[in-house]
Amino acid sequence: MSRAVRIGTRGSPLALWQARHVQDLLTRLNPGQQYETVIIDTTGDRILDTPLPAIGGKGVFTAELEESLRGRTIDIAVHSLKDLPTADSPGLALGAVVQRGASEDALVSRHGYTLATLPEGASVGTSSSRRAAQLLAARPDLRMLDLRGNVGTRLRKAMDPEGPYDAIVMALAALQRLGRTDEISEILGGEAMLPAPGQGAVGIQCRDEEEGFALVRCIDHEPTRLETTAERAFLEGLGGGCAVPVAARAVVDENGALTLRGRVVSTDGTVQIAGEKSARTPLDGSGRQAAFACGLTLARELLAQGAASLLGGTPGSTGA
Repeated sequence: MSRAVRIGTRGSPLALWQARHVQDLLTRLNPGQQYETVIIDTTGDRILDTPLPAIGGKGVFTAELEESLRGRTIDIAVHSLKDLPTADSPGLALGAVVQRGASEDALVSRHGYTLATLPEGASVGTSSSRRAAQLLAARPDLRMLDLRGNVGTRLRKAMDPEGPYDAIVMALAALQRLGRTDEISEILGGEAMLPAPGQGAVGIQCRDEEEGFALVRCIDHEPTRLETTAERAFLEGLGGGCAVPVAARAVVDENGALTLRGRVVSTDGTVQIAGEKSARTPLDGSGRQAAFACGLTLARELLAQGAASLLGGTPGSTGA
């Protein structure tokens, strides 16, 4: 492509970091190619005083970018992969997933509280039902308060001595990418908090055409692609979106052995249905179907154990 490749992105500091990161990766492999960043305002960026499920859940950070791709005003779109719906939008495809960052969540508290040391009845800010449900599973006494805004806005709210939050929970990767790790009081991992499917990964969407794939396939990171394929298949199999408390993390080793852990939690944290599945997923590109099947199989197993009742709907719905 002789003209500049137009990279579509949201305008938040984190989104711009991700777009620059993708551009840097592409430039290293294609030093003669020029790139241009195109900032696109999304519904999720415009409406900041309403919980995400109330304004559409999945897609509120991606729909306008997808429309720009279809309209050919941009050539690729850069997303936080956890924001991208699992089903490909008509005419578009997930062209690449770059190497993943941290997938964990982090607790931020101006008082330095950890999950264990938060006072009884403390208020925790999060816009994620997944985070809220898992926090309540560990600490039923906590009060969950909705929290919207970009990374800087959320941190300002967390550190405001007059604010309502004793702590907030955010993605660790976001804090690392913006150099705000000094404000972390605890990294929440392991059993306490499984991440959202795709958390920490950056996905690149393109038109479902060979020209689009050719622009980005050079930076597709196969281990990350396998892990996130399994996680997103698990979410798809449950019929979930960002409005439901679904968590998953897959890990693939250097030999292509993939292990997926998944969890569905009731919104009040009192019921958890969890499971684990393994698959052989070669790193030569032939393992993606097996990774997808692994995710779907684990979803079906959890549905058979009663997960559908926690999701508030049936498989294939976008239930709340």
